[in-house]
Amino acid sequence: MDDRSLRLLKARPQIKTTQINAMMGSDERFQNETLRPILKMQNDLFLAVFKNYIKKHKNAFYQLSLEKRLDYIEKSIQKDIKFRNSVKGMVIGQFTVEEYAIYIQNSSALNKRMMTMVVKRLKDQVQLLEDGQLVY
Repeated sequence: MDDRSLRLLKARPQIKTTQINAMMGSDERFQNETLRPILKMQNDLFLAVFKNYIKKHKNAFYQLSLEKRLDYIEKSIQKDIKFRNSVKGMVIGQFTVEEYAIYIQNSSALNKRMMTMVVKRLKDQVQLLEDGQLVY
């Protein structure tokens, strides 16, 4: 393992609630060992990026009800391919070369897991997206 890979792995937070076992499929294992720590580490960046996305779309998000805000989060990642690819890049850029080799074997399924997790993370923190909540 090269120096970059070691530094990336060392920088990631440990998630104590994640359980790994022999019965897990390879996608679930990748999700728990790689995606979860990266998403946790990148959380503040995701919030800042989404807040900027709201701003670029004329702050319409702030006029919506809570239910519609949750829909807005989901649709922005599902429908806006440019934004989706940007978010994906924030995660993939944190992969080690070894993890990237695993990722490309089943990127379609792993992308779906990744985006589902990002959407859930943003929805769970929707209160932090309030205007004036984040300073960057």
